[in-house]
Amino acid sequence: MSGSSQAGKRTRRRYSEEFKRDAVGLVTEQHYPLAEAARRLDIHVSVLRNWKEKFMSGKESKSNEKLFESEREELRQLREENRKLRMDREILKKAAAFFAKENQ
Repeated sequence: MSGSSQAGKRTRRRYSEEFKRDAVGLVTEQHYPLAEAARRLDIHVSVLRNWKEKFMSGKESKSNEKLFESEREELRQLREENRKLRMDREILKKAAAFFAKENQ
């Protein structure tokens, strides 16, 4: 069967350690529900759960422990700003869809 199709085969996406840390931060620091954070990041909830378990068990890189307090605060502020910007974007997308529908 040399002509086998790969139409149903999915390629595995790769994520940086920084992306994984930020994704886990949505749940652990910004208190997003696991399912909502996964949906917003377009990843499966089980993937995010696995990352969270890995990071919470201390298996993540130790580089985060070397952050100074000022860097931790800046990181917290940036994550909060990122969360707000994502919410703003969602509102704008819904508003655009509403007005596009209204003008038809």
